[in-house]
Amino acid sequence: MEKDTFALSNLPLGRKGRIMSLEAHGKDRRRMLDLGFVQGTTVEALHLSPSGDPIAYFIRGAVIALRDEDARKIRVQALA
Repeated sequence: MEKDTFALSNLPLGRKGRIMSLEAHGKDRRRMLDLGFVQGTTVEALHLSPSGDPIAYFIRGAVIALRDEDARKIRVQALA
């Protein structure tokens, strides 16, 4: 794990990050890859639901909502 990466769930709203790795396995990993959460892809945190979970992310031209437990399995690097 690279030292300057952190969980996608910690990406501040309105900020962008680059996906560095997935820590999910099996069906969860396949689902994330199918949704576009692929290494090297840029992702932006857009909206927080009223209850605080899930968070909507903009990735590859689509808006995807992920629960915190899933977003914690995606490691990102902040982009300037």
